[in-house]
Amino acid sequence: MFRSMTAALAAVALTAAGGLAQAATAPAMSIQSFSQLKLPLPYPYEEKADANAQVAAAMASAKAHHKLLMIDLGGNWCGDCRVLAATMDLPELKAFVDKHYEVVSVDVGRFDKNLQVPAHYGITQRLEGVPALLIVDPRGDKLLDGGHVAALADARHMTPQALADWLAQWTK
Repeated sequence: MFRSMTAALAAVALTAAGGLAQAATAPAMSIQSFSQLKLPLPYPYEEKADANAQVAAAMASAKAHHKLLMIDLGGNWCGDCRVLAATMDLPELKAFVDKHYEVVSVDVGRFDKNLQVPAHYGITQRLEGVPALLIVDPRGDKLLDGGHVAALADARHMTPQALADWLAQWTK
């Protein structure tokens, strides 16, 4: 009994310190299929933007508002990137994302520009696909989803709810 109570108190202490925090629950999505998204799908990437300045501004905002930083790496040519952007624009997911994340979209062209952004987080090999999401804790500029950054590169073959659930897993 004493051991289980000690373990429970340790878990509470770790949770309070940010060690075992429970992820937020993803919102219930209003659509069952991406075919229900409003067309045309958005073009979310500013091709001539200063990616370094955008990421720095988003990082500062994430810190100030106690949110995670989501760096969305992709290109307007990418169907999965456009599906992700349209899904994140749905009111229920937009409210969730706005509550938990500061989002910045970075154009990586055809895997030939702004690659200093993923390199900053140790991703120096060619991206495995896009969209590639870097979920960053701005308090230590630490990548949280290492090994999973290309998980949504085949987003159109997921369900909208699975996409929302994936985004929710990184939150606390």
